Amino acid sequence: MLSSEEGGVLVQGLQELIDWIIAKGLSSTSIEQIMEGLAPRLVALGYPIVRASIAMPSIDPMQKGFSVAWSPRSVMSVDIQGHDDAGQEMFERSPIFHLLSNDLLYARWRLPTEHAKSFPLLDELVALGATDYLIKLAEFPGETALGGVGFSLAIDAAGGFSQEQIAGVERFMPALALACCRVATTRVATDTLAVYTGARTSGRILSGQTRRGDGASIYAAILLADLKDFTSLNERWPPQRIVGWLNEHFEALAGPVEEHGGEILKFMGDSLLAIFPADINDPSEACGRALSSARAAMNSNQLLNVKRKELDEPQFLVDIVLHVGELFYGNIGASRRLDFTAIGRAVNEAARIEKLADAVDRSILASAPFAAQVATGFESVGTFALKGVAEPAEVFAWET
Repeated sequence: MLSSEEGGVLVQGLQELIDWIIAKGLSSTSIEQIMEGLAPRLVALGYPIVRASIAMPSIDPMQKGFSVAWSPRSVMSVDIQGHDDAGQEMFERSPIFHLLSNDLLYARWRLPTEHAKSFPLLDELVALGATDYLIKLAEFPGETALGGVGFSLAIDAAGGFSQEQIAGVERFMPALALACCRVATTRVATDTLAVYTGARTSGRILSGQTRRGDGASIYAAILLADLKDFTSLNERWPPQRIVGWLNEHFEALAGPVEEHGGEILKFMGDSLLAIFPADINDPSEACGRALSSARAAMNSNQLLNVKRKELDEPQFLVDIVLHVGELFYGNIGASRRLDFTAIGRAVNEAARIEKLADAVDRSILASAPFAAQVATGFESVGTFALKGVAEPAEVFAWET
């Protein structure tokens, strides 16, 4: 129990802490920034912290959730829970899982405890000298995977938490939850949009280019990759296996595109469309990056096929077309269902050239404008009439 004077200081300090949390919630870009300032302020208010942690679920293809932990004895750490079995097993042995499974929003364990074996974290805290541990959950409205936030404290005071300290957590928790919700929702909007549309495109959308027709004409190198004979798999294999193989091949193709500064605009069935924005007066640099990307993607796909052969699984070749030209890059679609993509003559020509890959028996093809930007390596394979294109087009193939 705190004296009246100590209680008054704590009350005033908590109000100042709440004001700080709200201000930080408006200005922070990460949960780490909030924790970095929150924990020392709690120590200053008399909480003898051994460990403080903020944990939240994620809406992310690479992680299911994460936690940020602060300790006066070590640097701040971030733990990621993956979507795999190991991540799920780790989560199921956590205090948060215990609370969620029992419809609880609060729990407290005096340490050491006989329940420590059920929660590896409690064993770790005992080893650090912790005597008391509490965890508080706050739920967010709505039915998204971003369901709420958990805040936990472990202290080493001989008598554990005082009632005033527990009440203090209850008092500042709504402000902390609100701040974490603001940071997390902004992060979800930014990161998830980037996952589905690409970093450059998501930046345009978040900057306000959301109306149908918003966009601009840009000059860019174009890369169109198409996996051969993928459609025929539907007759012989279950959809789950097909999707798994398709993802592996797209990973093999997409990695080199992003490594060379390209942006994937769209996955279309078994095809991939990417652009490399270029200087209209000198597109050679962008074309060079697109070519390097195509060659690396081809090699990556071949290595994947070697593994497929060893596993007696289907192997898939890929055709890649390279082009350069002007295109419209922006919002297209219905008023409430838009697609931020690229259209134009150059995109159409690239798609038509791809249809020639089997006929000329080459895997990397390029238009004449693209080949002209590359010093060596391409050879002409003929001039062809392209469907929907008025003039015949000379097509080049990479010399393998």
